Amino acid sequence: MTRRTDWAEYTLPVAPKGRGSRGDGGSAGGGDRAYEDIRGDADARGAGTPWGDGRAHGGRGRERRRGSGEPADGPQDGGSAFSSRAEKGEPPADPVERARAICLRLLTGTPRTRKQLADALRKREIPEEAAEEVLSRFEEVGLIDDGAFADAWVESRHHGRGLGRRALAQELRTKGVDSALIDEAVGQLDAEQEEATARELVARKLRSTRGLDRDKRLRRLAGMLARKGYPEGMALRVVRQALEDEGEDTEGLDEGEF
Repeated sequence: MTRRTDWAEYTLPVAPKGRGSRGDGGSAGGGDRAYEDIRGDADARGAGTPWGDGRAHGGRGRERRRGSGEPADGPQDGGSAFSSRAEKGEPPADPVERARAICLRLLTGTPRTRKQLADALRKREIPEEAAEEVLSRFEEVGLIDDGAFADAWVESRHHGRGLGRRALAQELRTKGVDSALIDEAVGQLDAEQEEATARELVARKLRSTRGLDRDKRLRRLAGMLARKGYPEGMALRVVRQALEDEGEDTEGLDEGEF
């Protein structure tokens, strides 16, 4: 956890070598071509192109021909019936294709967990079998990676919002990330770094508490850290040290009361 990262960096994950990528530049097999097809569709959507309209794979030539006076109703270069339906704004009839299109749209520019995508497909009444097929394939080629999602979430939310490990773990649970992956991601945030962030948060908030009595300042600052997921013992220790550095007398303060 040495690098500050904006959440916007994390777009569609890159498939690891050996799981749908070309690896060392060798020839791609069937799995590689399937992966490239999915990535190509995602790239087309990222550029503002409706998924399935053929522009990611030779659509420019078709557009040029249409500009020369050829009719625009129906594919001119052997395109699929699904491509034609997409051009007309109609949803694909095949539930697997519908699920694939929905997932690509949701993944454009924003990482999502498998559970988030599964919930979206269920809401759109995609049959469970079709949803499972698409989600498993996306997971296989690396477009769904809950482990990478959890790592990125911890990195971004800790540095961006100052959240402690407890709050980060809770957020990841609500997004359906597996407990083992949560523990691994949150475990990368060591106790020293977590405490250093807690001290920064208290330092920024300390000035606004001046003028209040000592106990009220302690409760307010420690409460702020608690809401961000910091352990009670750490919160009280950090706040007490900050007050002492300002010259506040904390002798005889019973931390158990707070």
